[in-house]
Amino acid sequence: MKAFWKKSWFISLLSLLIAVLLVIYTNYTQEGFMTQGQPERTKQTASEKQTVKVPLQVSVNTDNYYVVGYPAKVSITLEGSSALVTSAVNTQNFRVYIDLTHKSVGDHTVKVRVSGLSNQVSYKINPKSVHVNIQRRKSVTEPVQIEYNKDAVAHGYKLGKTSVYPQQVEITGARSEVDQIDQVVAKVTLPNEINHTYERQVSLIAEDRQGRQLNVIIDPATVKVTIPISVAKKAVKVDLRPQHEKVDKVYSLTAKNDYVTVYGSQEALKKVKRLKVPIDLKDVQSTTTKEVKLPLPDGVVKAEPNQISVQIKVKESMNSNNAK
Repeated sequence: MKAFWKKSWFISLLSLLIAVLLVIYTNYTQEGFMTQGQPERTKQTASEKQTVKVPLQVSVNTDNYYVVGYPAKVSITLEGSSALVTSAVNTQNFRVYIDLTHKSVGDHTVKVRVSGLSNQVSYKINPKSVHVNIQRRKSVTEPVQIEYNKDAVAHGYKLGKTSVYPQQVEITGARSEVDQIDQVVAKVTLPNEINHTYERQVSLIAEDRQGRQLNVIIDPATVKVTIPISVAKKAVKVDLRPQHEKVDKVYSLTAKNDYVTVYGSQEALKKVKRLKVPIDLKDVQSTTTKEVKLPLPDGVVKAEPNQISVQIKVKESMNSNNAK
């Protein structure tokens, strides 16, 4: 048995087996070796870079000052572990701002700052600094005007007195801008051939005398605009006018509606005393009922109803009986 342990081939085989086991052990215990249970840990420690646009906040005494000139948003590039960067991008629980609390009225170039980020996340901001203009704040109350395209109203319809609610709004901004206000206006574009009252919420703008829009805050930003559009109406008697009668027939015409309501301009309605309705008897051989569409005189835009039932009674004339 001792001779067996002393054989060289056995010693060599044993040494090789020990070496293989050492290599396997080393690989499994070496730092950074990925096992089946480690993907999430690797994801958390992997480096990631993302660029997002975020609102630029302003620290300033808003009761006394108004700031113009800075961008609404800036770009920030975040770099760090995947978990931290993803969390920062999704929640945006950090703040990008400029601090003007100790700045005076006038022009300034200030550095863009960041707070609330993990110290394990690095960042770059674009732009790194911004130019701002600090002005004295001013607030005024102004009435609201309405502008609209009157020529869009359908023919025969008339415009009533427009109204807006609220009638006055508060304007806040830099003194230099507020002092230029000529009017606060709700601009309305009516649809072509509109024939009914228009009522909408409309955004407001403040303009100077040249019609240039001013950079101010309007509160409220929208108002309710009502533009009454109506048409005059009148009840008139229906006047049936038979046409193409045959000499050997006697016709009796009766309308289901003695009166109808016509709509149009005041001037046009003054001229309408009766509504003349032609009744074509050319093909009428016996008693029947016809649906007749009502003709509209000049300036009349519609009638209600727009058609009427007419009963037509037919009988032989006395002359035709004598001739027989």
